[in-house]
Amino acid sequence: MHFPSNGELALRLLLAAALGGLVGLERELAGHRAGLRTHISVALGAALFGVVSAYGFQAFDVGRERTIYQVDVTRIASQIVVGVGFLGGGTILKEGANVRGLTTAASLWVTAAIGTAIALGSISVGLVASSILLGSLVLLRFPRRWIRTHLAQRRDTVVLLLEDKADSGPVISALYGLERVEIRELSVRRTDGGVELRVDVVAQRGVDIDAVLAPLAGRDDVVGLETA
Repeated sequence: MHFPSNGELALRLLLAAALGGLVGLERELAGHRAGLRTHISVALGAALFGVVSAYGFQAFDVGRERTIYQVDVTRIASQIVVGVGFLGGGTILKEGANVRGLTTAASLWVTAAIGTAIALGSISVGLVASSILLGSLVLLRFPRRWIRTHLAQRRDTVVLLLEDKADSGPVISALYGLERVEIRELSVRRTDGGVELRVDVVAQRGVDIDAVLAPLAGRDDVVGLETA
């Protein structure tokens, strides 16, 4: 079995961190919480675990007649898959009807796989995987936006702030009277600034939800409207 030198292993760690940094940079530019440093750390950690698992037990890489120790280099790789899965789960956030962070969680998971591949010497595989991942994140952004705008149902959480003494009943009636928009969930609570209505809505395909909500924003009893 060929054991790479310490210099080659160091270069593998640097390459893994660089590839993870490219993915993290795209996430950083897109405004996501897990960005450049997080992806670099995940790729570097996965690469280091891969190096240690594959080459850190050379003393035990002998026949069974010479030692009772058995080395399974796949065990640490399997633990990387599980551990990064928990880390990625921390980036997934539910905000009303919207779930954010799924793509970032997936990119963290793939970044760990890229780091492991680079650490074990599969340089070409790691480079191809990085190219595919970056391509899917960058090149598919605009087609995804078009599909969501023109073909898919749009789900949003709408937050309306009413005046302190305003009656929420007419506003709620106006919400349920909106055309081509379905109200899934509605909550009312009083805040320091007035009355807050939080509504989960689903718009039909091709509906501009901002245009549909515009009449509500123009009401005298509504002082603020935003989509979360």
